[in-house]
Amino acid sequence: MSFRSLLIANRGEIACRVLRTARRLGIRTIAVYSDADAGARHVREADVAYRLGPAPARDSYLAIERVLEAARAAGAEAIHPGYGFLSERAEFAAACAAAGIAFVGPPASAMAAMGSKSAAKEAMSRAGVPVLPGYHGAEQTLERLESEARRVGFPLIIKPSGGGGGKGMQIVESESALAAALASARRLAESAFADPTLLLERYLPAPRHVEVQVLCDTHGQALHLHTRDCSVQRRHQKLIEEAPAPAIPAAVRERLHAAGLAVARAVGYVNAGTVEFLYADGEFWFMEMNTRLQVEHCVTEEVLGLDLVEWQLRIAAGERLPLRQEDLVPRGHAIEVRVCAEDPAAGFVPSAGQLAEVRWPEGEPGVRVDAGFSSGDEVPTHYDSLLGKVIGRGADRGAAIDALRRGLARLRVAGVETNAAWLDQALAVPAFQAGAVSTRFLAEHGAGLGAAAVPTGAELALAAVAAVLLPDTSPPLRPTPWDARDAFRLNLPHAQTWLLRAAGVETPVTLVREGTAFVARLGAAEHRVSATTTTGGLRATVDGRQQDHDLRRDGDRLTLWRGAVRLEIAIIDPRHVDARATAHEGELVARLPGTVVAVAVTEGDRVTAGATLLVLEAMKMEHAVLAPTAGTVTKLHFARGDRVAEGAVLAEVTPDPAA
Repeated sequence: MSFRSLLIANRGEIACRVLRTARRLGIRTIAVYSDADAGARHVREADVAYRLGPAPARDSYLAIERVLEAARAAGAEAIHPGYGFLSERAEFAAACAAAGIAFVGPPASAMAAMGSKSAAKEAMSRAGVPVLPGYHGAEQTLERLESEARRVGFPLIIKPSGGGGGKGMQIVESESALAAALASARRLAESAFADPTLLLERYLPAPRHVEVQVLCDTHGQALHLHTRDCSVQRRHQKLIEEAPAPAIPAAVRERLHAAGLAVARAVGYVNAGTVEFLYADGEFWFMEMNTRLQVEHCVTEEVLGLDLVEWQLRIAAGERLPLRQEDLVPRGHAIEVRVCAEDPAAGFVPSAGQLAEVRWPEGEPGVRVDAGFSSGDEVPTHYDSLLGKVIGRGADRGAAIDALRRGLARLRVAGVETNAAWLDQALAVPAFQAGAVSTRFLAEHGAGLGAAAVPTGAELALAAVAAVLLPDTSPPLRPTPWDARDAFRLNLPHAQTWLLRAAGVETPVTLVREGTAFVARLGAAEHRVSATTTTGGLRATVDGRQQDHDLRRDGDRLTLWRGAVRLEIAIIDPRHVDARATAHEGELVARLPGTVVAVAVTEGDRVTAGATLLVLEAMKMEHAVLAPTAGTVTKLHFARGDRVAEGAVLAEVTPDPAA
């Protein structure tokens, strides 16, 4: 390897992933960071780190000159862009070349050719690669877009021409929804990609998302690394990915491989890239080419035994690929899930804050972890919600699913909401287990997945015992006899009652000590519990069954895990007022910090239940704030462009008397 120093122009999971390979190859690593990431894991793991600027990406991770200044100051010989941010900006690749720094990716010309979805589709159509009907033209007036939409027909999909990762895409079912969808897509396209250009495309109701990984060197060698399936998505962003793509006839698979290589050769592609297709009923259509490493590259690595980051670096250093196509035969199967800081029970709204605890399932047989966060790290509101990835591998698809579910059952995250339980339950859906997935998976099978879990009576009994045995992380400064939790009463049994709230239900649990054990009474039911504390919680025997339980206590909040499911249980102290009880009826509160990008109503408007009042942008996604009931908008506390804090009251709606 000829590179001695490498700057990683990214953050989070992918920065840590690239750091790992560079360290193995003996390359000095250079991290960059924004003010929001000053204490981030990728900063801690690099040999040296340089500040880029304030938290907003445009002032830090997207600021080309600041990245190059850091590279020059650190003496970087190469820059790896990761994915997202500058990874698909042709001007960044060109700027690296002009600065005499190797760009670990394709040449600017290939990136520019694929940087516009519109131009790429036109080029692929001329090259004979199947393309869905749509509009990819330069005229972008609303009148022209609406006219072309009627020509393409409904349903259709609107995509930002300069974007990727599913951001800004809008599915339009009917003409009545077109104007609002175009406005939203254009807003996000300009915000996320600084390019308001949109394209329209025929929408297939239930296709699969299948892609071909390619690897091309500077000596004319081009290889395909077989297929992946990435059909399980939410908001057009992938959640579960696997390799090879299941249930594709061999002849069609060969055509896919050939089409992927044809696309790469048509633009003189170099380095790692991915050609994405929609697949349905034995036919496929070109979607786009991602001119970078992809999040899901890990599953390809697992079935082929390659390190794609290493080969990216070697190709960028001018090395020739020593691999032959016939040597690249997938062995077994691999499936990856993206563990994100978001709440599936609330429509996948992102979650931000400090990670009180993170334990990844590293060391579990058949499981790989690529993580970007550790205990104590802060999940900021400014960037993508991805915390890390868990990958399961096995001799076949069933074994890979089993390994992945074992890994998720050992994952522990506290402090923010995650989609871990949703992912685990999705893997258990019979249609997924059979390989019968499409981009409609969430619509068809998502109901009930990841819903707030309800603890059993035995789990509530265990929680009450944990309230006694586990140390409170916020004890009084000067402990007094009244802080003891041993339920001492003169000449009476040691008994105490805990009021626990879980899933919106309050349950009194009375504990009576009998020697070293407890009898927990929940109404007419009784559970016998004996327990001792461990590093991660309690080793307990509940009704004769012994098991280690992962628990943590933070003040009046208990967290208990049941495999991948996280149970949140509040200890209610009657001396404290429930702050939520003071909230005024009809107030709408921000679930996380963000920016108001649209206000759909004015004060005095009458609205129906579910009507959009405002639109917030947070963690690179838009979130509609909906009226909880029919009524009148009596107060709007924020205007378009305002920043809002978590917990801020956004609007007030007075319900109709009959609502």
